[in-house]
Amino acid sequence: MKDKPKNNDKLYYIITGIIIVLCIAAILTITLMNNNDTNSESKELAYTELIKKLENKEVEKIEMTVGSTSAKVKLKNEEEEKQVIVPSTQAFMELIQEQTQKGNEFELIQKPTSILLKISDTLFSLLPTILIVILFVLIFKMQGLGDKGKVYDSEKSEDTHTTFKDVAGLDEEKNELIEIVDFLKEPKKFHEMGAKIPRGILLCGKPGTGKTLIAKAIAGEANVPFISMSGSEFIEMFAGLGASRVRKLFEKAKKIAPCIIFIDEIDAIGARRTNASGAESENNQTLNQLLVEMDGFETNETVIVLAATNRPEMLDKALLRPGRFDRQITIAAPDAKGREEILKIHGKDKKFASNIDLKEIANDTAGFTGAELANVLNEAAIIATIKKHKKIEEEDLEDAVKKVTVGLEKHSRVISDKDKKLTAYHEAGHAIVSKFLETQQDVKEVSIIPRGLAGGYTMYKTNEDKYYISKTEMEEKLIALLGGRAAEKIALNDISTGASNDIEVATKIAQDMVTVYGMSDNIGPIYLKQKDPYEPQVFGENIDDAIGLEVKTMIDTAYKRAQEIILAHMDKLQAVAERLLEKEIISAEEFETFFN
Repeated sequence: MKDKPKNNDKLYYIITGIIIVLCIAAILTITLMNNNDTNSESKELAYTELIKKLENKEVEKIEMTVGSTSAKVKLKNEEEEKQVIVPSTQAFMELIQEQTQKGNEFELIQKPTSILLKISDTLFSLLPTILIVILFVLIFKMQGLGDKGKVYDSEKSEDTHTTFKDVAGLDEEKNELIEIVDFLKEPKKFHEMGAKIPRGILLCGKPGTGKTLIAKAIAGEANVPFISMSGSEFIEMFAGLGASRVRKLFEKAKKIAPCIIFIDEIDAIGARRTNASGAESENNQTLNQLLVEMDGFETNETVIVLAATNRPEMLDKALLRPGRFDRQITIAAPDAKGREEILKIHGKDKKFASNIDLKEIANDTAGFTGAELANVLNEAAIIATIKKHKKIEEEDLEDAVKKVTVGLEKHSRVISDKDKKLTAYHEAGHAIVSKFLETQQDVKEVSIIPRGLAGGYTMYKTNEDKYYISKTEMEEKLIALLGGRAAEKIALNDISTGASNDIEVATKIAQDMVTVYGMSDNIGPIYLKQKDPYEPQVFGENIDDAIGLEVKTMIDTAYKRAQEIILAHMDKLQAVAERLLEKEIISAEEFETFFN
């Protein structure tokens, strides 16, 4: 079933149109009034003075607009007309009739009211009523938010018919969810056995790993409707409507059961409840309603709630207890085999050269998520089209990986010779130091061509999936990161801001080694990173000083070791830097020639 037009969007357009019309009317009215005031260069005449002038028969002409509270008066002995503000139109007309009956002769000119003034007066008189009506209509529309969730019917819509065949790299996760599909297809079989299927399943994982995709695949496999809604959609314009939206969402699900409710980014409404007011209080009410609705499922209702988040530690504990989100399935980044399968799926409609091996690309993109792999292939297709290649070639894929990971290449940026030299020694320092560290990856490419925000880069081969990192490897990672700064200091006897990102990453690694992984000999294997800001610090106030001192010691030790490697191989550093200044890019093969 295709998405229906959004009623709320139409309402917003109508409201905007009405407001624009009212504003135009106000502007026209003010303009006309200002024109009337500015065009009349006459002086003002008091109403009492006008009565005296009429009694003395000194008035030659009176000009007024029907319904107006002002009039222009011309006296017999003066050339300029004067403006008179009258207290009441009816009283003023009675005064004129009285003077006419007394034989007072003067010219009376009555002009009809301007159409624009009539329209603007009518609009302004109706303005409060219009605004009240708009407010009530908007509230009623916002109350009917059970239709906010998008319903995808996999039997009627081919473009949303996603199955497990469209999901690659998540074999274990698919096996775990097959029983959910069986329950949706044949709930009676489970009920007869007395089994209760989980009411809620929480999919955790970093962005792009396929949480939404696998939720759609469950609905597609079971051929049941799929109601999709984002956590942020529960709370929008008016306070107090989030809970109503939750109620109506579950009412809709029960009517079309069996079905799946999918709430993306559930941490937007499922974060830990607090005693705060305002927006946080509104979040609390919405979360409470969600908890109530999940408890209110009857055993014969085949409605399953799937939710996705990349921050499961932020969720309220009541949301994760048995009977609500019973299961948590972590969707991790795919391994080499999974990446190859994902590349095959996303590469079906793309033309590859005959020498392209997707397995090699998969081995070279360790740590990439499914969304990132799809982006790489798409960028490769764009690059191939721009270069007028008939098919996607290997260089197109390499450029796409660089573009996604490092940034856009900027040949047009003008760089001084001094900055080029500094960048060359900095990147050469990274490459040389990494070469003499056993646990670090081989250099793939070194470049001093700016990409993104970086003035240059050193790329490493990522042909191995790592699930654990040793202390030695992390310590040597610190050394490699500080190799650029060490090369600047030793070769040029100066340092620059180019190492700012290296220092930031190195500090974060050292901090995690101390506070998360317990790799500090002095502090010991203690977890010191506070997850919950509301929990008291159990290690005292001085622990922060101890952590800071330990992090500084790790960074100082790594920096000293990086300088020692640079000093021991100054000839290699000089050669690599000079080649970079000459060619700007050094490949892995060429880099190895300096050591043969």
